[in-house]
Amino acid sequence: MRVALENRGRRLPKATARARALRKGDNLAEGRLWSLLKDRQLNGHKFVRQFPVGPYFADFLCRRKRLVVEVDGSQHFGSAHDRRRDEYMRREGYSVLRFWNVDVLKETESVLETIVAALEGRLAEEVHARDLRFVFSGSRDDASGDV
Repeated sequence: MRVALENRGRRLPKATARARALRKGDNLAEGRLWSLLKDRQLNGHKFVRQFPVGPYFADFLCRRKRLVVEVDGSQHFGSAHDRRRDEYMRREGYSVLRFWNVDVLKETESVLETIVAALEGRLAEEVHARDLRFVFSGSRDDASGDV
């Protein structure tokens, strides 16, 4: 039991290496959003970036609110892979917000307001629009782990 407690919350070495590589490859939009989410700057909510969720990596994740925020380029338009990924996240109890890079860069305030709405439970049903996709898990319990 002692070993299990010591390793709790630790990533596998391959996952850590992959997360580091993804962080180094951040695009301008991801970098901008991270600068606004890190250090609990968004209403005190703690986010981590490039965090593994099963076989996938969340661009940004608020573990307590079980919210994944993804920042996508145009290559993601209509992506079947992203739909499968979002469904996996939903089954795991995560809601997923997807924004386009251009919106993060040009409509930053609106993006932040939308993230806050999801965190506060004001965005609580599916949204599939040209500029936003929200996959709602229905799970809003404050899981421990963001302290």
